[in-house]
Amino acid sequence: MSRARVVRKGLVTVGWRKTAIARAYIRSGGGIVRINNKPIQLLEPEEARILAEEPLLIANLVNPDITKSIDIDVNVSGGGVMSQAQAVRMAIARALVEWSKDKKLESIFKDYDRTMLVGDPRQTEPKKFGGPGPRRRRQKSYR
Repeated sequence: MSRARVVRKGLVTVGWRKTAIARAYIRSGGGIVRINNKPIQLLEPEEARILAEEPLLIANLVNPDITKSIDIDVNVSGGGVMSQAQAVRMAIARALVEWSKDKKLESIFKDYDRTMLVGDPRQTEPKKFGGPGPRRRRQKSYR
């Protein structure tokens, strides 16, 4: 489904949201998940951590052996905190689907939230002249 690359006995997948880009490196291991070289449990704020852990929790419900037998390292940059969390979420979900090659897991991710596997193309509109933003203009007063 996604264009994953095989690298040194592992797999690389990419997730994105707005300007945040996350690269997930997955390989066999002991169930450790790190985001920018820190354990996922230390990710702050809590809402971002919950969002990033969603694919792991869903995959654990489908097949508990998947998450316990792999290590995932995610490097994320750009964007804001929540955009980074959503990019991490997509990268992890894609990595789990590619690693397990499980169509059932892929369909569960799509039914739960399609943006786990498919990117959101919306971007901010560039600023235009004559105003402070892309649409708003300066007001005129004639009195």
